Amino acid sequence: MLENSIMMVVIILVINIVYVSFFTIRMILTLKGQRYLAAFISTIEVVIYVIGLGLVLDNLNEIQNLVAYAVGYGIGVIVGMKIEEKLALGYITVNVITDQINQNLPKMLRDKGYGVTTWAAQGLEGDRQSMQILTPRKYELKLYQTIKELDPRAFIIAYEPKSIHGGFWVKSVKKGKLK
Repeated sequence: MLENSIMMVVIILVINIVYVSFFTIRMILTLKGQRYLAAFISTIEVVIYVIGLGLVLDNLNEIQNLVAYAVGYGIGVIVGMKIEEKLALGYITVNVITDQINQNLPKMLRDKGYGVTTWAAQGLEGDRQSMQILTPRKYELKLYQTIKELDPRAFIIAYEPKSIHGGFWVKSVKKGKLK
């Protein structure tokens, strides 16, 4: 009897981890405009959801099943976020402001394959150079590391662009020319 109870808890826990991970991935794909893949994943997601919920509802007198369902949901959120980090779909735009105007940071970044647009800027403490860099999300952390190595005091702001159109750089990235 105890073995059956433990096995039920483990099954419910695993089912909910998988379900919520699929849910997270589906939501991200939906936001990225991948409607057909998101629809396919949602089909699998709902089957997993119904099975897991059914196991809990059929055994509502067993509190450990409800706890396993809730804990599985929480772990599933974390697992889904980790999977999304690994997939790193889309692009990121990074704005960098530096006081190292005489250094050739834009050229160094361009030599590494990043698309960099620059302009002169004014800050509270004087002249600055502002840079806007577009990169696939999978290179985001590498870009931050590179910027910090070149200018540890650089001010960095990042955001995800909703759409991208035109420019020479988009073609280069699609061909995988980042170093």
